[in-house]
Amino acid sequence: MHIDTIATPDTIATPDLDWQEEALCAQTGGDFFFPEPGSSVRDAKRICALCPIRSVCLEYALSHDERFGVWGGLSEKERLALRRG
Repeated sequence: MHIDTIATPDTIATPDLDWQEEALCAQTGGDFFFPEPGSSVRDAKRICALCPIRSVCLEYALSHDERFGVWGGLSEKERLALRRG
């Protein structure tokens, strides 16, 4: 392997996460969005329903295979069902 092909922090692609600063969840804390197993996600979904970037969040979760928590207003099971189509 040539030295110029080794990945460095400057060459590793990172997703643009600036949208997260506008997310309502960033202002409320993660407890609602990553509840204990068996707990309700109703409050998280209520917050997501008001969030202006809900669709961006859901798209990110689906494209990055987020398996835990509420993203874009959908629970883990709901995102799995959406992926399976």
